[in-house]
Amino acid sequence: MHDAGSRGMEWLALEAFDPAPVAVALTAGPDHRVAYTNLAFRTYVGDPPLGRPIADAFSDQVQRDYGGLLDHVLATGEPASLVEAPVRTASSAGPDRFLSVSLSRFTHGRPGVLIIAVDVTEQVAAARRADRATKEQERTRRRFESLVWLSAQIVWVADPSGQVTESSGVWEEVTGQSWEEYRGDGWSDVLHPDDRAPALRSWRETCERARPWHYTYRVRRRDGEYRHYDVHAAPVFEGDVVVEWVGTCTDVEEQWRERQRTELLDRAAAAAGEQTELAGMFAALADVLVPALADGCGVHLLPDLVDRPAGAPIVAHRIATASRGGVRRQPPVGEERFAPDSGFARAIKARRPLRRTFPPGRPPEDLLPRTTVAWLARAEATSVVLMPVIVDGTVAAAVTAARRGDRAPLGPDDIALMQQVFNHTHDALSSAAQYHRTQQLALALQHSLLADPPEVAGLRLAARYLASPAAAGVGGDWYDSFVLPDGATVMAIGDVVGHDLAAAVEMSRLRNMLRVLTADRLAPPCEILRRLNAAMETVDPDATATCVLSRVEQAAPGRWRFTYAVAGHPPPLLITPGGDGRFLDEVADPLLGSPLDQPYRSATEPLPSGSTLLLYTDGLVEHRGEDLDASLDRLRLNASALASRPLEDFCDALLDAMPSTGTDDIALIALRVSP
Repeated sequence: MHDAGSRGMEWLALEAFDPAPVAVALTAGPDHRVAYTNLAFRTYVGDPPLGRPIADAFSDQVQRDYGGLLDHVLATGEPASLVEAPVRTASSAGPDRFLSVSLSRFTHGRPGVLIIAVDVTEQVAAARRADRATKEQERTRRRFESLVWLSAQIVWVADPSGQVTESSGVWEEVTGQSWEEYRGDGWSDVLHPDDRAPALRSWRETCERARPWHYTYRVRRRDGEYRHYDVHAAPVFEGDVVVEWVGTCTDVEEQWRERQRTELLDRAAAAAGEQTELAGMFAALADVLVPALADGCGVHLLPDLVDRPAGAPIVAHRIATASRGGVRRQPPVGEERFAPDSGFARAIKARRPLRRTFPPGRPPEDLLPRTTVAWLARAEATSVVLMPVIVDGTVAAAVTAARRGDRAPLGPDDIALMQQVFNHTHDALSSAAQYHRTQQLALALQHSLLADPPEVAGLRLAARYLASPAAAGVGGDWYDSFVLPDGATVMAIGDVVGHDLAAAVEMSRLRNMLRVLTADRLAPPCEILRRLNAAMETVDPDATATCVLSRVEQAAPGRWRFTYAVAGHPPPLLITPGGDGRFLDEVADPLLGSPLDQPYRSATEPLPSGSTLLLYTDGLVEHRGEDLDASLDRLRLNASALASRPLEDFCDALLDAMPSTGTDDIALIALRVSP
């Protein structure tokens, strides 16, 4: 205790309050002279000189806040208090401290006032921070609501369970719903049927989780058109409880279309890049268009219209179809003929898309293929687009796309997007079209050379050819059969290295040379192959081929013999009437294209009555990684088991029974001696 303020107060033992954590002070007399202060008081409030009136020791603010209370407590004896009172000494430059102050009269000895104060500065600061945060949240919410109401097309409010309770009125204007129809869950009645259940389910789950909601659905507007809307909703909390939801709906049809355009073009490019054949590429693109743009789609491949004779009908080959789930699709393949003055022909010649809208199930009949018209009627379509697809300046195909009545009719934007799909994949289509033209040319050449076997008394002959689906549809495999002037029947089969148009051309040259050499001199097969090998050295020294050449003739009435030579080719297979099969491998001559000093030999085998003879190419037996002997043994067993069937059935069943890699052509020719 300060000495200057202790006169007349010696009887007080106030030093006991010095270490107290609360501020303690004592005033004496009616002028409230400072009689005592402890360390906490001096720390929190200041260090006033003892013996001086409190009004002189502190600032005017303290006098205003405490002067009247001190007088009142001293005069009446009634205690008083100030909660969160700011205190600053006259000499202090620091921030205010907040004290919770209690005043009571002290009557022991000279009357005075006892002041006890607790520092609540931190509590006041925390309360003020919380208050500022609450006010900031409220301002943010008001700003958000203002922005929402200004920028969003549609604003709505729902109760905690998700039932709509308030609306800005725009929804009713856009959809034509009344407020009574809209409120609660009524808003879902104008969603697209495919979107209604998923949207409601997602909204219910969101309300249960009390998390923000973002969803895109299609809304039927007043004019009947469906447009995409983005919906955003956020929960409004009081404490930890959701008291309502605030949501907005914004028309995003244009953004959705742009996003769809980008995604569709990317998917089309990827789909086209995975295909090499024209039919497969168009089928993949039809699957891209459905259901993104259409409910059904068909593709017809067109001939070269430039070379078509005047007045000739247009023949279109359907090569691909696609349809939306729940809609039965057209058969994927077929053929249609169109008169040169038909609507279809005029549309193709015009080289630009045509669009038609019509009542459900009543499509125009003069514009589309018959099968497409029938499909549109069954599907109750309401719009269709016929689009010529131009590849390398030529109309390569016609695409028909249709929509049913539960979607808006196909419009100009849809047509433009369809055109972009085919323009975007033009390079891939061009490569596939060139491949297709090469394939068709090679197949035409191939079939022109693979003549039907002759009819020979006492013998039955049958032949088959399967082009490789993995190559250009044609290769160097071939067979031949004809009757010589001496009455012998020639059977030949061969394989020129390669699987393309060049191989087919080389095969044609080789086959024709072999025919000429065989007919020119009625020599044994080995001599003919030797002469063919020599001719190849001059005509095409780079060619390499395998071949089996044979003569089938009667040694005596009812007795047939088979004379053959094998130039690097799989051996002939002979199956006796009892079903025993064996390979004729007595001779094995060099490949055609070998050095000229190589010898060629023939062998002769009797053909029992009812026996079956099979010549074939390696595509029937060879498999990568498999031993050839095992493949040949499989052929022998299958052929033996089928030998009792008619010869035509025998050939077809054998092709079905033998596994194929699909990477090589297959040719075979079979002969059966009549019983």
